[in-house]
Amino acid sequence: MQNDIIYFKDFPNYQEGTHKDNGKFDLTLLPTKKLKEEFRSYIMYRGENGTPYTLLSDRTAYNHIANFLNSGMNRKIKSLGDRNQEKWISLLKGWMLEQGIAIVKEKKSVYGTVSYGEAKTILYFRNILKFLEPEDLRDEIEKDVWELKNLDIKIRFNPIYNVETLDFRNIYQPDIREECKKAVYMNLKYEAIGTVQTELTIMKMFSEYLKKEYPQIKNCSDLDREVLEEFLIHLSTKESSHSANNSYVLALRRQLETIGKIYSYKRLEHLFINTDIPPEVNAEFRVYSDDEMKRLNEEITRMDVQLARCLLIHQMLGTRISDTLTLRINCLTRENGQDMIEIHQVKTKRYKKPISKELAKLIQRSIEYTQEKFGDTKYIFVNEKEPNRPIQYMTIKTKVMSMIQEKQLKDDHGELFGFGTHMFRHYYGVKLTEMHLDDWTIARLLGHKRLTSVHHYRKMSNQTMADETREVRQMMSDIIYMSLAGWGEEYEQIRQND
Repeated sequence: MQNDIIYFKDFPNYQEGTHKDNGKFDLTLLPTKKLKEEFRSYIMYRGENGTPYTLLSDRTAYNHIANFLNSGMNRKIKSLGDRNQEKWISLLKGWMLEQGIAIVKEKKSVYGTVSYGEAKTILYFRNILKFLEPEDLRDEIEKDVWELKNLDIKIRFNPIYNVETLDFRNIYQPDIREECKKAVYMNLKYEAIGTVQTELTIMKMFSEYLKKEYPQIKNCSDLDREVLEEFLIHLSTKESSHSANNSYVLALRRQLETIGKIYSYKRLEHLFINTDIPPEVNAEFRVYSDDEMKRLNEEITRMDVQLARCLLIHQMLGTRISDTLTLRINCLTRENGQDMIEIHQVKTKRYKKPISKELAKLIQRSIEYTQEKFGDTKYIFVNEKEPNRPIQYMTIKTKVMSMIQEKQLKDDHGELFGFGTHMFRHYYGVKLTEMHLDDWTIARLLGHKRLTSVHHYRKMSNQTMADETREVRQMMSDIIYMSLAGWGEEYEQIRQND
């Protein structure tokens, strides 16, 4: 017979002496043999894949749920399968309120704003119920939540963002949900995952609107111009920063037109007119001053050394953050005595551009650091838990925003710094314009693909570009280096070795 006490120390990730108490899960607290078996399977799974901290957090939630399962309302319950998830969660929340246990948890974002989510006990119970669900043997596209890795098509990912699933559950009309699935599957063959996510988001918003205002509509063949116009008015008047964004309207048109083609709903292919697309509102072009950038960089250089290198290289290159985070180990070359870097643009193409000696050495230091710590990898800046992937954008953003909050780092207007890595690109671009460079040179240095005339592209070779931009690149490196005082000996060594 299996022991009804599961000790933390029996799990592989537990280290002796990590906790003062002899951590354990006591299955005797559960009222039935079946419940003990169900909880045992989940606890063993978590223990084999989690950390000591995970086990401690889980144990508190487990003890609450064990007490809940012993309450009078559950007297006849033998297994968690005796009720559906919604009923279980509803009863648990009611019991927690009676016991004075909070059902919400306060969460503070990296921006300092506060939001509220479900308490740990509720989330733990949800995870157990999901874990115990029978395996769904249907084809992936028949499910309401798709695991992208299980689809039989190649997905166009931006590797700096982690997207694993597509969730159709909040499309409330069953027929529209199925229509949407087929359209999403079709569009995944030709569009990036981020574009498809936008299409799915607006379909969920549209579905919610139809549920409230037009409950008689069951599938997309029932849609007409009047319904669409009223939804677009609703969308443009919602109190949301994205409500009037033309990308949502364009995404809705793409999705509905794809559904129209698949199901031969001819009406959907002519539902939209040009005036439905609201004019695009240009975002504020925020550029930090030299003093602001110096203050920010002084704190960045006190952070983890590889993270600091990443952000400084990002500034010196003037690239998009996705291009910086996906720099390859073999990105550096020399052509005719000039240091060059090859950039794999996620959004467009790969291209080369010349860089300064200091920047080349800084990138080489970053490569050596990664190779020493992780061995052979594809990218320079890697996800520590999954070195085959680049570091995720949200990881960098969270760390920098946490630093800004902790240091109370403020701009010239006395406001806490925001953080969007595009601000470095804006700064880089503005500095180039201040140097009176022509638009072509600026476009090339920034990696833009749209040029006023194609013959310029043919005219400028890498060598010509290196000659014409050498002074500019050196000046950009000097501007960045001015803010590195106090970061130790690394950059002094780079300068002294030149």
